[in-house]
Amino acid sequence: MKIRDVQARWLHCPLPSDRQHISDFGRITSFDAVLVTITTDDGLTGYGEAKPAVGSAGNGAALVAIVLNELRPLLLGADPRLVGRLWGRMYNGSRAGHAERFGRAMPVLGRRGIHIAAMSGVDLALWDLAAKAKNCSVLELIGGPCRDQIMAYASGGWAPVASIGEELGRYKEQGFRAIKMRIGVMDGSVDASVARTRAARMALPPEVELMVDAHGTLNVASAKRYCSAAAELSLRFVEEPIASDDRRGLAEVRRASALPIAAGESEFTCFDFVELLEQRAIDILQPDLAIAGGLTEGLRIAALAYSHRLELAPHSWGSAITFQAARTLAFASPAGVFVEVPMGGSPLLREMCAIDLSLHEGALLPPCGIGFGVEPDADFVRKFTKAT
Repeated sequence: MKIRDVQARWLHCPLPSDRQHISDFGRITSFDAVLVTITTDDGLTGYGEAKPAVGSAGNGAALVAIVLNELRPLLLGADPRLVGRLWGRMYNGSRAGHAERFGRAMPVLGRRGIHIAAMSGVDLALWDLAAKAKNCSVLELIGGPCRDQIMAYASGGWAPVASIGEELGRYKEQGFRAIKMRIGVMDGSVDASVARTRAARMALPPEVELMVDAHGTLNVASAKRYCSAAAELSLRFVEEPIASDDRRGLAEVRRASALPIAAGESEFTCFDFVELLEQRAIDILQPDLAIAGGLTEGLRIAALAYSHRLELAPHSWGSAITFQAARTLAFASPAGVFVEVPMGGSPLLREMCAIDLSLHEGALLPPCGIGFGVEPDADFVRKFTKAT
């Protein structure tokens, strides 16, 4: 089996006004991703996703250019089932042979950032192909599920204090037993964030777990103040209270807080997570597989979570491909505890193809289908492909 072609398309999906929300990112008016498609000489097709940003909206033109001009020439004619070796070829570039010989990374200049995001899309497509070649799911290919089901959490919570309980109540009525809301600079003050969190906690029954996400917008002092004030609310975790570039600051927040700290959606490769772990900065690891290096790197990050006796909750704010990849990783890892279900306008998750999002007492079952179980609708792809 040989790779015949590698293609990338920027999918740009405008959102109608009734499906938009406002957070610290501003008003979200579109959902964007780069769809990577790899075809083989025997007719198989694998699909992956590369993300230009951790939120919904972003410009995918640069990602498309990297996939087509930098990565595609390295892949044509290769056996797509050699996923790990091809990951090393993309990461190490002209020094891939040396890296293989000496057993250590010797990355090209793009060892973080958009180059890794582009690699992520290719890697996911390769795993999709590798499983399809064996007529099985990716989950089966990497060892099968470690559990029968996994808790899902609704990811939303943008409403003001007067209506946050109503918003989260709708998620509870849909069957979720864990819900995440947004806090931070979008609220204007720490006191306002605490008030919204308290209103949310009071509106939900105690058996529904509540977590919060500040998108890295607080500083150390305000994050410590928030965590202290919210300690009585029994939050499941506080996500990205400060920007994780401040490793020592995040560790300081964790030391001062009685609440678990989560982070990782903005990190690239396992080496970023090693830095967080060395600083003892987090309790829950949240890699985004369309940013951090694909499933290949996700498996390494999951091993770090397990070996450090920490929890894994992959970030899955993206298309159905990212969601199914995150779901696969969470089921495959003993450390997997949650799968995030985006509640904003997300046509790439709910309209690009059909996947099983049904809840079973608040939990998801393992992913179904061959590969990642995602076959994008051709008409949808044509409609939302943006010229680059």
